[in-house]
Amino acid sequence: MTGGRDASVDVAGDRPPYPGIDAIVDGSEAIAHVETRISEVACAYPITPSTTMAAIFQAAVAAGRPNLWGTPLAFIEPESEHSSASAAEGVALAGRRATNFTAGQGLILMKEVLYVLSGKRLPVVFHIGARALTSQALNIHAGHDDVMGVADTGWGIVFARNAQEAADLSAIARRTAERSQTPFFVVQDGFLTTHTLENVRLPEDELLRDYVGDPRACLASLFDPATALMTGVVENQDSYMKGRIAQRAFYATLEATLEDSMTAWGDLTGRRYGSIDAYRCEDADEILIAMGTIADTARAVVDVLRARGQAVGSVAVTAFRPFPGAALAAVAGGAKRVAVVERTDDPAAADNPLTRETKAALYALAARGLAVPRVLSVSAGLGSRDVSAGDLAAVFERLATLGPGDADYAVLGIRHPLALPVTPIDTRPAGAFSIRGHSIGGLGSITTNKLLATLIGELFGKYVQAYPRYGSEKKGLPTSYNLTVADAPIRSHGELDHVEFVPLHDVAAFALGDPLRGLVDGGTVFVQSSLTDPASIWDSIPAAARAEIVARGIRVTALDTSSLARTHAPRPDLVLRMQGIALVGVFLRVTSFAEEAGLGRDALMSAVASRLRRFYGKRGDDVIAANMEVVAAAFDGVIDVSGSAIARPGSQPSIEADAARSPVTTAVPA
Repeated sequence: MTGGRDASVDVAGDRPPYPGIDAIVDGSEAIAHVETRISEVACAYPITPSTTMAAIFQAAVAAGRPNLWGTPLAFIEPESEHSSASAAEGVALAGRRATNFTAGQGLILMKEVLYVLSGKRLPVVFHIGARALTSQALNIHAGHDDVMGVADTGWGIVFARNAQEAADLSAIARRTAERSQTPFFVVQDGFLTTHTLENVRLPEDELLRDYVGDPRACLASLFDPATALMTGVVENQDSYMKGRIAQRAFYATLEATLEDSMTAWGDLTGRRYGSIDAYRCEDADEILIAMGTIADTARAVVDVLRARGQAVGSVAVTAFRPFPGAALAAVAGGAKRVAVVERTDDPAAADNPLTRETKAALYALAARGLAVPRVLSVSAGLGSRDVSAGDLAAVFERLATLGPGDADYAVLGIRHPLALPVTPIDTRPAGAFSIRGHSIGGLGSITTNKLLATLIGELFGKYVQAYPRYGSEKKGLPTSYNLTVADAPIRSHGELDHVEFVPLHDVAAFALGDPLRGLVDGGTVFVQSSLTDPASIWDSIPAAARAEIVARGIRVTALDTSSLARTHAPRPDLVLRMQGIALVGVFLRVTSFAEEAGLGRDALMSAVASRLRRFYGKRGDDVIAANMEVVAAAFDGVIDVSGSAIARPGSQPSIEADAARSPVTTAVPA
């Protein structure tokens, strides 16, 4: 079975007409899959982390691809984000279906035009890779500051928790926008969704064609002389307010239109959506409310805490605009305490944005004399500061013990007087296998992690989640990458603190941090080393780390990936980048996935070769062949430092048998 078998959104009932196409993609690819099929023109000035969406659309234009109705795609890249929004306005006025991809400062720069687009009732859909705004410093990573900065512009705003929702909400937002004459933002967390590979069921072409509809049947040209309309004129004291307040008529039906679009999508796909997604809240004493990836992680935390007997629940707010106040109040109003966790901080306001909306919704209950829960506001994940499952477990713990004198505000993930200490918790599905790799920018490790995720998910029928972590100054500096493999959907988003395998670019990683942190007892470490003798490799590891490795029964493997790259790289500029690809061969050799699937070496190598083109095809056949040679050489040559060199399948006992015969506690040099 390929892909992920099931969508990350619940599929209920009989098989739906359009169950989706199994794929392993990131949020950017999921968005581009939809927009290159239903849009006509993309007007964008790409900015990280939205760039990949625009690049895929532009590649489709370069390839001469039409949309589903035969219209050739077009891409307009003007001199700024402000101009790109203005270009989208012109496209929409001409009755064409327009989109845009932006983030952070780019979104804020176009704010002036956003009011115009909603005021003229132009149903465009813009895609946001939500990013922290430059404040005391620049940051290119996840934050909801940018979206909150334009929340007053009259646009609909929907938040995706994962790549599946990014794809689905793109179609839902488009249909809603055109039926309500209201522009929409589709928001996904920068890097945490835009760049994270997950199992997705991509919408079929027939589904998109039927559900969204032909632009010629859905849109009208306001530039048509036959039906001339004056737009964007000057209005003075006698007119402006009348036009402004008259627009409330469009918003009076917007929530119902959105709900209708979500219901129709669920009927066709089996993937159900609502303006909010309340999870196990019926009898909950404490409820956590959030948007984006934090809301997905919260759901996993709820399951673990429920298993421990705690009456907790979570609410994912999908539609921030129109805000579903009545629905949220109906769910949260029955709790004793509520926490609202947000990727932003607005200290000069009464509360942070989602907290303000939540309190306003609850006030409607209080005004009728009903008891309402106490609300704790929490800031977390600004600039992609990690929000672990343990952080959210700590929020529930604070809610359960919240006293009259305790502050109604807290923070997660940093040292601060109001910070909540992490409560250790593992929310991964039972039997999950996780990797946390430590590398250097430029070695190709991030791309290798994506290749591994794709290979494992498709070849072994697993759910996967591959997430990179690096700064804006990536090349030459430390990077890390996370990969989880499981038999059930993976809902936690962030850095891994429970792992089974830790690849290291160099033994120097032991001096720069604690790479063994979170590695399970009996787990595996891989070290890139220029040494070939197991005893010498063992001696190169710091004594303290060796002692911990022995005490915890950790297996150590190694290989000179640099030498492999030098041997097989077709040209000098690829030597550095090709070091990372060796990890594919190492992983397949030291883990049990292939053995459990009954696949030998030849079948594995064939599977790898068929997938290399997706990631390296643009570099040419010689580069693909060279990368394949590195993978095969790594598979054959990886050294079991804890025992003996790993044998080839079928010719000698497996590494598992070899390790059992020569345990790490006795096999390592004295």
